[in-house]
Amino acid sequence: MDAREMALRQAYGHAVRWLASLSDRRVPARASVEEIVRELGAELPDGPSKAADVVDLLATACEPGLTAFPSGRFYGFVVGGTEPAALAADWLVSAWDQNCVMRAVSPAYAAAEEIAGAWLLDLLGLPSDSAVGFTTGATMANFTCLAAGRDAVLRRSGWNVAHDGLVGGPAVRVIAGEDRHMAIDLALRYLGLGKPELVKADGQGRIEPGALRHALAAGGQGPTIVILQAGDIHSGAFDPFAEAIGAAREADAWVHVDGAFGLWAAASPMYAHLMAGCSYADSWATDAHKTLNVPYDCGLAIVRDPFAIRAAMGLQGDYLIQDEQGDPIDKVPELSRRGRAFTVWAALRSLGRSGVADLVEGLCRHASAFATGIAGIDGATVLNDVVFTQVCAEFGDEERTERVLTRLLDDGTAWISGSTWHGRRVMRISVSNWSTTDDDVTRALDAIRRAHRSA
Repeated sequence: MDAREMALRQAYGHAVRWLASLSDRRVPARASVEEIVRELGAELPDGPSKAADVVDLLATACEPGLTAFPSGRFYGFVVGGTEPAALAADWLVSAWDQNCVMRAVSPAYAAAEEIAGAWLLDLLGLPSDSAVGFTTGATMANFTCLAAGRDAVLRRSGWNVAHDGLVGGPAVRVIAGEDRHMAIDLALRYLGLGKPELVKADGQGRIEPGALRHALAAGGQGPTIVILQAGDIHSGAFDPFAEAIGAAREADAWVHVDGAFGLWAAASPMYAHLMAGCSYADSWATDAHKTLNVPYDCGLAIVRDPFAIRAAMGLQGDYLIQDEQGDPIDKVPELSRRGRAFTVWAALRSLGRSGVADLVEGLCRHASAFATGIAGIDGATVLNDVVFTQVCAEFGDEERTERVLTRLLDDGTAWISGSTWHGRRVMRISVSNWSTTDDDVTRALDAIRRAHRSA
């Protein structure tokens, strides 16, 4: 064996052992940053080391400091696992090491992107001629879609932002519900648009169409973007798309939907009703490394008008071998060039249409089991009015809720994060891992009950 094969074999062995440990290991990491630094060695060696030895040191030194994100008992942040075919495809992506920016340079990637994009549009019930870009995550997917929207509404007002920049041009109004995700604010900051103008949302985070209509009318005419969401990060709630988009259309606004995990409801016959009217928007952002469970990182930027995304993101250069049909680089920020479509294709091909629906419905079933189990605990309150994949709960007062969260982390059976929602400290459970089982949920609920008793 040459050095490369020996290193890969070493990595394979460690990877298999790590994956085999997930069903039983404590979810939180067991070692601190300082401890891992000591094990890795802070001093750069004077001479070379064998590749296999380096891999072995990395794996053994870091293993105690790994959080079991891929475990079926991790319920923090909306972190998915890795579906088997997608994990294996990701290994190939690293081995192939393609620069996936142009059709001429990597036709294999362009083909996978073309097929995966078409499958995604079909599954999500979105216009079949939309452009699909593969980004680093939902934040950059939001950025990409909002860049397309910003440039498009300015073009309608006679301003070419690509040529003239933002200074001196018409002000772009951006309107969002008051419970929008913080990634929206970040994307808007990147785009030079500042904080959005917020309108009232209901107790579950759904934008109120009447408040939106009033805000649009009060602001007068001018370039406007309206941002809606599919899946509130706390409640999992979906905006009333038909009414909200109807109001935005009357004001000639661009409508963008942030659907980091919730957009996948459209792939399930049981939950597709939550997405009613969503397909009438102009752009949509979601993650594949959440609900679809491909490896980190992979977001999806979907824009109804392919010209709009290419006008905002397209890159030209004399040395580039560009295709008249368009290239992957024309739909995403230039540095988003890793072969993400390979892993998405693998996940979709492995699961099939029914498998994606089963995945979404399985996540929702486990979330419902959490809601039912917590509702049966004395003093506990589930705050969702409808359960998708998110569950928010509180245990009496804020101090007790915080104690329950602390006891849970100490217990180590499951990782469940806390948050502040509408000014209250809450437990937030995100079910997003394909490998979560009924037993995982039962064990996590038992840990919640233990934490509640000891709090």
